Amino acid sequence: MNKLIIRNIALILLSIAFVYYAGDIFGAYKMFVVETIGIYAILALSYNLINGVTGQFSLEPNGFVAIGAYFTALMLLPADAKLDMFALVDPAPIILKMHTSYLLVALIVSGIAAAIVALILSFPVFRVRGDYLAIVTLGFGFIIRIFAINNPQYTNGAIGLNDIPSNVNFYWIGALLIVTFIVMLNIIYSKFGRGMKAVRDDEDAATAMGINTFKMKTYAFMTSAFFEGIGGGLLATLITTITPDQFSFLLTFQLLIIVVLGGLGSMSGTLIATILVMAGMEALRFLDDLKIGGETHPGLRMVVFAIILIAVMLFARKGLLGDKELFDYFKKSSKWVC
Repeated sequence: MNKLIIRNIALILLSIAFVYYAGDIFGAYKMFVVETIGIYAILALSYNLINGVTGQFSLEPNGFVAIGAYFTALMLLPADAKLDMFALVDPAPIILKMHTSYLLVALIVSGIAAAIVALILSFPVFRVRGDYLAIVTLGFGFIIRIFAINNPQYTNGAIGLNDIPSNVNFYWIGALLIVTFIVMLNIIYSKFGRGMKAVRDDEDAATAMGINTFKMKTYAFMTSAFFEGIGGGLLATLITTITPDQFSFLLTFQLLIIVVLGGLGSMSGTLIATILVMAGMEALRFLDDLKIGGETHPGLRMVVFAIILIAVMLFARKGLLGDKELFDYFKKSSKWVC
């Protein structure tokens, strides 16, 4: 059997085994942390596709995550619960009609909704490059948040949505994380992935070589938005309550830290960085209660964590793995295609 196939099968089997036995290894609180890490890994992997692989400095993830979270929540909540929950105004008729008891259906619809918004947004967004692109996509995130606050007939305004059915568990999150990781790797090593990398390295040269750069950027943008929408839906069902404040620029900033730390364009580096960042923040939580001079300093955890990040980036300018995958360090020419 081809070594490539054996390696992929081994990866899938190890991943399935970890997902299956994770509940026996970790306690309830640690399982919640692991589930959160899994969701953030999905978000970071999808964000790395547009930011790292395609080289477009986009700051939009919080907007697409919000779209996915609200769509999933509104679809899983029954009409009676929405009528009781919407306090400012009655929910719009279309909101009352949105309902399904199947989590997978809600997640797919959420992902498609985010991808459609990304398609519409790509026409004005990709008319600019560089810092201007960052500003435009940053504005999109603010627009989504303001829309959620100022349109209570669709989102219940600043109050948000509560008592969202918690249909998700680590098996769902683990399975979707495996799918996301494999899809991203296959995209990277496909014709589209090579086109995306060409756009990242030199967009003008890629255009001269006959590559439709707008199409490549749009494909990456839509794919990234689709999985970010799914990740947002998983996040909504995990914490069972969402408000517009949860989808501020801070969410994008956290994902940006993970992507840069792992290495722009490296999917396995992104997985490692997600574990280090999210688990590291939890491991340092004791510093918030640590007494220095007889007083506690609640922000000490973030200060120490920031110093650690700065130290790591000083010694790893391109991130932990750069633009390579983990298996590239074991074999010079390695391709993972399922």
